[in-house]
Amino acid sequence: MARKIAKGKNNTEYQHTPVLLNETLQGLKLRSDGMYIDCTFGRGGHSRAILDQLGEYGRLLAFDRDPDAIAAVDRQLLDDPRFTLVYGSYTRLEESVRELNLIRKINGVLLDLGVSSPQLDDASRGFSFLRDGELDMRMDNGHGMTAAEWINQAPANEIAQVLYEFGDERFSRRIAKAIVQQRDETPITRTRQLADLVAKTIPGKEKNKHPATRTFQAIRIFINRELEELDAVLMQAMHVLAVNGRLLVISFHSLEDRLVKRFMRTQSHGVDIPREVPVTHDVFKPKLNIIGKPIRSRQDEIANNPRARSAVLRIAECTAI
Repeated sequence: MARKIAKGKNNTEYQHTPVLLNETLQGLKLRSDGMYIDCTFGRGGHSRAILDQLGEYGRLLAFDRDPDAIAAVDRQLLDDPRFTLVYGSYTRLEESVRELNLIRKINGVLLDLGVSSPQLDDASRGFSFLRDGELDMRMDNGHGMTAAEWINQAPANEIAQVLYEFGDERFSRRIAKAIVQQRDETPITRTRQLADLVAKTIPGKEKNKHPATRTFQAIRIFINRELEELDAVLMQAMHVLAVNGRLLVISFHSLEDRLVKRFMRTQSHGVDIPREVPVTHDVFKPKLNIIGKPIRSRQDEIANNPRARSAVLRIAECTAI
């Protein structure tokens, strides 16, 4: 499996292993002259593997809103005429493709969702409850509200709702109350501070799962508007794919996977038209064909990369424009 060593702040090295790499490359049905999009460049593991299989006339467009990821890209990759990297959210997908005059010419769109290993391993990013750092959690840490800013001013009912909706946390109200009580005494600004608070608040412990897992997941998803942006980019992918182009999504938790599953199922069923509506069903024919069953990481991959254990890959093919 391909590996990329990237450097974060203070020149610290972080290792990133792309998940389900071989399955992704097979699922894309790569053509040497094809046009592809990696919506979540990260440290370039999937992108490099795709480029390795493209010929002179192939093309790859990639997106990332993490400035550390952009800064880690080496000059050789940036100088590749087949490669274009956009610094920004993948919700700019359709806009960027239109600017390049590639609408309906894209042969594959890939989304590898969630947080990358370098983001988790860098304590200063604030994603990990296992490492003490500033409570930030922004994918683009140069813009928007930090997790600390939100958690120290949001009402208890809003915090509880976020933890329940995005983390499926059954003790959401109890945790929210504890957060408000704590911040009235001392602002919550560190990851370890929040993780310890949650651990003391939740009764009992789940085996092999830190008590703060759901809380950190929920806050991260909320701060970065991850589900809203995922919903937007899935529809944009439908507007740029060529017929027989592939849409691949790797999810790491049930909220993402459920959204992707529902979207693909809806697009593959078409729209039911009432008999009294004067249009033919051809106008609303299915636009996607689901390819195979969801793919999960093999045991040997999980042994080498424990973060792959929750990965789910779904594949669909564009059948109509």
